[in-house]
Amino acid sequence: MSMLSLEQVRGFVTVAEEGNFRRAAERLRMTQPPLSRQIQKLERDIGVELFDRTQRQVQLTPAGEVFLTEARRLLALAGAAPGTARLVAAGGAGTVRIGFTAASGFGFLGRFLNHIEAGLDQVDIVLREMVSSDQFENLRSGSLDLALARPPFDRTEFDSRLVHSEGLMLAVPEQHKLAGNGPMAIEELGGETLLVYAPGPARYFADLVSGILAAVPYTATHELTQVHTMLALVAAGRGLALVPETSTHLHPDGVRFRPLIGVEDPVVLHAIWRRDCANPALHRVIELLDSLPPAP
Repeated sequence: MSMLSLEQVRGFVTVAEEGNFRRAAERLRMTQPPLSRQIQKLERDIGVELFDRTQRQVQLTPAGEVFLTEARRLLALAGAAPGTARLVAAGGAGTVRIGFTAASGFGFLGRFLNHIEAGLDQVDIVLREMVSSDQFENLRSGSLDLALARPPFDRTEFDSRLVHSEGLMLAVPEQHKLAGNGPMAIEELGGETLLVYAPGPARYFADLVSGILAAVPYTATHELTQVHTMLALVAAGRGLALVPETSTHLHPDGVRFRPLIGVEDPVVLHAIWRRDCANPALHRVIELLDSLPPAP
């Protein structure tokens, strides 16, 4: 079967709507014979009769009725295509694939997604949860457009923007002797058992916590990657943990949170993207970072 042309489809729809070849030809500003030949060729190409010509008034066959619905859809798509292409080129439509760490989902991610939806409602967002190191690999391969990740990262390869900063909290089993209220000094953790972060996939948190606890004699146990897993083990009494402040939003049963005195290093989150990324929608999403409302 030869490929259908928009001219054939438009001619068919016009005849179907007018119910008359002469009126359809006048509407299309052409003569009747070439329109009749156009419709006959269309019927040969698809292998069915679209019109019942035995009546004085031209009527659609059952196959023609079905084809009319699809033909109108095809014409609508063809009519919208140039505008859609212009919108995509300007970044107003398209797809942006965003990677994020589990901890960023506790506070920043939802607020960011709501802001994107309000400003770019025709941009589709695809989310992929993964640790920071995996996000960088996916940026390099082109599988991600934007990463919400932790440092360190190659600043010659990637551009970035600091999007969130928060403090660390101590997560304590509710029956533990340190499960009190109010801030506590980091030195009070001496002699305690702490859940720690895996130095590979959770390198950022591993380095941050080990630096903070450098002068504190503690026992390390259970190298973990995800904060929610860490909190589950705290609740089970497996140890204490230093976690981002936004993880308190999870309200885990059996866990108390205490602020820490003398801990100056914040937990930071960056929006990171390849400097050579050509996705117009990504650049529009990045622009929205400047107008992101502050956290409540």
